[in-house]
Amino acid sequence: METEISTLNLLSPLYYVPEEKPEPFGCPDGERLFCFGLNEAQSRSFEPDKEKLLGSLIFSGRAAGELTIDAKGKHLELPRGNYLFIQKRKILNREEISGLAVELQQEGLWQRLIPGDRLYLRYLFEDGSWVTQLLRPHKEQ
Repeated sequence: METEISTLNLLSPLYYVPEEKPEPFGCPDGERLFCFGLNEAQSRSFEPDKEKLLGSLIFSGRAAGELTIDAKGKHLELPRGNYLFIQKRKILNREEISGLAVELQQEGLWQRLIPGDRLYLRYLFEDGSWVTQLLRPHKEQ
């Protein structure tokens, strides 16, 4: 899969309302964000096992617009900061997402960045088609 990996400096957080029944690898019905922990043993390897890299789902949410907060006052966010970023103009399955997560990690390590321990999966509808985005926070060495 040919991909263009870039860095993204997100200047403001993006807000989401928590979801009760997350489906990270299905067909979304609106903008969604899923946050995964990463397998500690695989998350710093140049050749991670793509079957083991994605850890457990930490949270999921649907777009909240201008910080719409649910009745309990809870919200989730994609924090501002520096990210490694990949985008595809289609909905990807779990295997494709895992493959892109590996490519993202390899590129970050190649650039001598320190990748974070989370991976964000974001779906949105933009310019007439669905988009799948992967974002991984990083720090400079």
